[in-house]
Amino acid sequence: MIGDPVALRIRRDFERPGNALVRAFARAQTSFIADAQQGWNCLHHTIKPLNPKHRFAGPALTASGGPRDNLAAMAMLDHVKKGDVLVIATDGDESGAVIGDHYAAIAKRLGAIAIVTDGLIRDGAGIEKLGPPTFARGASPNAGYRNGPGEVNLPVSLGGVTVRPGDIVIGDRDGVAVVPLAEAAAVKARLDQVIKAEKQAETRIAKGQTWRLWDPARFEDRGVEYLD
Repeated sequence: MIGDPVALRIRRDFERPGNALVRAFARAQTSFIADAQQGWNCLHHTIKPLNPKHRFAGPALTASGGPRDNLAAMAMLDHVKKGDVLVIATDGDESGAVIGDHYAAIAKRLGAIAIVTDGLIRDGAGIEKLGPPTFARGASPNAGYRNGPGEVNLPVSLGGVTVRPGDIVIGDRDGVAVVPLAEAAAVKARLDQVIKAEKQAETRIAKGQTWRLWDPARFEDRGVEYLD
């Protein structure tokens, strides 16, 4: 590398989805959204809400930094628009918290509707009281530092999924689903079909009906061996 890296790389503007499209995903649980994406595109199961009752849906505002470094997370607050989800990638760092309750309170005041990180948070009680719904891998009293280098509003990788600025991020008690903005209209169309099928299944169950969840005929060429 030639010279030291700049402290921050920041993209100040990016495309966000329309409100109607966000609302279409907000009405669905994350498992339905996963089904509309061939059962994928959800963050690792360790990234969970502080409060299981919390849920959200909105466009991603992204930040990434090195271990125990929260410079990018602090700088991203300068670019929050109402309804944004703050997505903070730490490469799964467990050495210290990336945000605390004062950060969460300011983020909410600026218009952020949720915070998602693959790292740790601290001041959990204060975040629940003062901040928006927050999803993280865990908590630690250890503090982070503002050093850099870091990036704001560039693609990030967390929880096994790539998240780009403007992607639609949805969270509930099961976890966090991501819908790429470029594919959101097509995913929404499939989601409508999933919701319709789920409602039909719920109606049948409410009527006391049961049905077979697999088709033995599909496995005739491979065979099914019964042992009794």
